[in-house]
Amino acid sequence: MIDVRGVRIEDAEEIAGILNPIIAARCYTALDTPVTVEQEREFIRSFPPRGIFLAAVDTTSARIVGFQDVSPFANFTHAFDHVGVIGTYVDLERRRQGIARCLFAATFDAARAKGYEKFFTYVRADNEAGLRTYLHHGFRIVGTAERQARIDGRYIDEVVIEKLFLG
Repeated sequence: MIDVRGVRIEDAEEIAGILNPIIAARCYTALDTPVTVEQEREFIRSFPPRGIFLAAVDTTSARIVGFQDVSPFANFTHAFDHVGVIGTYVDLERRRQGIARCLFAATFDAARAKGYEKFFTYVRADNEAGLRTYLHHGFRIVGTAERQARIDGRYIDEVVIEKLFLG
């Protein structure tokens, strides 16, 4: 069973433990540099107040098996206050077990409570499973950012997606 709760500073080690293998795989994210536990602690510590940062916890093992974060799109103007940028990460050993579904449900609830009306993000064009997951949760493709990332000397396109919250 999965419980979704807010991320805490003491989660930094487990979150880095999920994120770094995803980065190392070189096929799921445009992130290309592993994070240290201290960097993750600082990320959590300085997370924006309007942000949403949730952890999916396996209630049997009490271990974090995934996380999702939403940051405000921009802080230099109020014109984008209704837009959040979302990221979703699931432990590579726990994919296709409903973890993302639990995270999306909790994040969508929190987003409405915080006044978000739209989510926006990029998914690597070669990450078909990730893109399918977002599309399954109501996102739509807006376009493709060609040669958006360069990892290990190779250019990677990213699919631009969004989800509008209506009503």
